[in-house]
Amino acid sequence: MEKLLIIDDDKGIQKQLKWCLSDYEVVLADDRESAIAAVRRHEPKVITLDLGLPPDEANATEGLLALQEILTISPHTKVIVITGNDDRTNALKAISAGAYDFYQKPIDADVIGVIVARAFSVAAIETENRKMREVAGSDIGIIGNSEAIDRLRMMVKRIAPTQITALLLGESGTGKEVTANAVHIASDRSKKPFIAINCASIPENLLESELFGFEKGAFTGAHRATKGKIECAEGGTLFLDEIGDMPFSLQAKLLRFLQEKTIERLGGRQEIDVDVRVVCATNQNLEEMVAEKTFREDLFYRVSEITLNIPPLRDRDEDVLILAQYFLQMYATEYKRNVKSFSEDGLSAIKAHKWPGNIRELQNKVKSSVIMTTGTQVTAFDLGFFDHSDTEFELSLNLRTVREKAESLAIQKAYALAEGNMSKTSELLGVTRPTLYSLIEKYALTINES
Repeated sequence: MEKLLIIDDDKGIQKQLKWCLSDYEVVLADDRESAIAAVRRHEPKVITLDLGLPPDEANATEGLLALQEILTISPHTKVIVITGNDDRTNALKAISAGAYDFYQKPIDADVIGVIVARAFSVAAIETENRKMREVAGSDIGIIGNSEAIDRLRMMVKRIAPTQITALLLGESGTGKEVTANAVHIASDRSKKPFIAINCASIPENLLESELFGFEKGAFTGAHRATKGKIECAEGGTLFLDEIGDMPFSLQAKLLRFLQEKTIERLGGRQEIDVDVRVVCATNQNLEEMVAEKTFREDLFYRVSEITLNIPPLRDRDEDVLILAQYFLQMYATEYKRNVKSFSEDGLSAIKAHKWPGNIRELQNKVKSSVIMTTGTQVTAFDLGFFDHSDTEFELSLNLRTVREKAESLAIQKAYALAEGNMSKTSELLGVTRPTLYSLIEKYALTINES
């Protein structure tokens, strides 16, 4: 039961309120001193406070002082001020001082019950919001409470104000770009561009022009001078992902840019000054590549002035559920689904999985499950973890049950793959749209068209 502190020197009022508010664990106090002691000991989320406390029962002075002390000790506590029926002025003073609400005597059980219940509800929502902001690392976007992530956040905030070149190491899907963006957000360059480029995703013959830009006529099809990613990041941060895949022939040009802070566009002869912070990342072992002569040693030392290791999700046990809930709320809002939480088997499946694809895999799983689920909770079945889901589907010998479950699952999977497009869903299933709608209605599936 939630703890409710009632502060009133009138024993009759104490008994009446305790009877009215029997759904809560009531703690009583009859003066400012005992009230403050109760706040420190019990940490109630909601308090009812009579302003007329001894030794000055006729005035509100003592009650207002109690209010001030309570909010100093526990600023998020919801204090409901109770006053006489002709004491509206002091009630408004209390509201101005930070009280949540006020109620004028005589006591009405139904009315005070609603006010207190609403106060507990607001307190719970605010507590959850504060937790989410703290957990999500909302200031720089690195989500988690594990020791490894706390250490990563600390290092990001330390290096962000400097111009040091950072190298981010981690498996695919661990959040290297999120970390690079966190360095940008925490720096004094946060209002300037953050430009990311994946060196592995761009063909070797195009990567140089993509990075450094080109002049008109530099090659066939170069009809006008074009800035590269480095120039586009002027004043901000350039993130070079998968730098281990950068062609050896281009590494010397990148090294010169890092050392001199100047570039030349492809086909150009003019040196262009640039002011860009560089953050690099890779999931390869650059030291081994240096030994094998596939990565320049001088470039390695230049990009790794400081190295940040991003832990895989399997080493962040306490963060997995935090991240899962974060993504659940994000996608429930995005897709306008009434999904609130994970079921017990869903939570067990998330905790048991090793997440070889790291955060990217978790994010994709949760995203598809929010689309697929037909209730307010995401189950292991929705997440695609059939070993943890209800075994009735696998063990049932009733053909009708098997068919219903199989068809329901097929519809949900197709809908997820089609990203909410009903025409594409029907095409994937090989049925007409009217047939698809009929099946959705038959199995009472909750499907929201995008």
